[in-house]
Amino acid sequence: MILLSFDIEEFDMPFEYGKDISFDEQIEISTRGTIHILDILKKHQVKATFFSTVVFAENAPAIIRRIIDEGHELASHGYYHSDFEVSHLLSSKEALEKLSGTSVKGFRMARMKPVDETEVYKAGYEYNSSLNPTFLPGRYNNLNKPRTYYKESNLLQIPASVSPLLRFPLFWLSFHNLPLGFYKWLSIKTYKKDGYLNIYFHPWEFTDLDQDKFGFPSYVRKNTGDKMITRFDEFIKSLKEKQLTFGRFSDFIKQISVAK
Repeated sequence: MILLSFDIEEFDMPFEYGKDISFDEQIEISTRGTIHILDILKKHQVKATFFSTVVFAENAPAIIRRIIDEGHELASHGYYHSDFEVSHLLSSKEALEKLSGTSVKGFRMARMKPVDETEVYKAGYEYNSSLNPTFLPGRYNNLNKPRTYYKESNLLQIPASVSPLLRFPLFWLSFHNLPLGFYKWLSIKTYKKDGYLNIYFHPWEFTDLDQDKFGFPSYVRKNTGDKMITRFDEFIKSLKEKQLTFGRFSDFIKQISVAK
């Protein structure tokens, strides 16, 4: 099963590069990008999982409604994108459930930072997808962690996918910078080895990013906006042509439970 997921949040990434952006624009950019994503998923009749902060959900209720109405899964990305307290694990879950009218089963920490698995379990989640099991200087050093799903502290861990050899990460940045044909090849190899593929993206990737305004380096901006929409559309189309299945995290959990 191919697990597509999207971290929908207030677009505060420019702050990391010393640039300012108003709150209204943060929400507008994330909303616009999520609409592009939903349109592509609807075109291909593919279901996915959206990890949302409460702040974004409260300020984009129509987007949350569309996510639910079109059969996607809503999970928690915390209460705020740039602030975290352990209490936010439970409060974000409860707030998102109230806003959406659905059960929130999964959690992903903002920026894939470490999070206490015991606390995630205590807050009532069934799974956590906050781990990128690779090494990226200054960001991740998780080569000692399992590469595929496992249980820890009674909680199902579903790491982001990395290649079987060398643990090359298949996250959003790779999608932008690798030739699409090579990225598809790596994805299919990983899918065949592991039996599933877990890759994640952000709404702002599907919008035009002004370099002067946001200060992002070229490797972040590469193939964003219209190019990203085209590449993502082609990616889903080509994998569907290979008869590969797509699903939500909740679908995947049911699948592996049955397999046991």
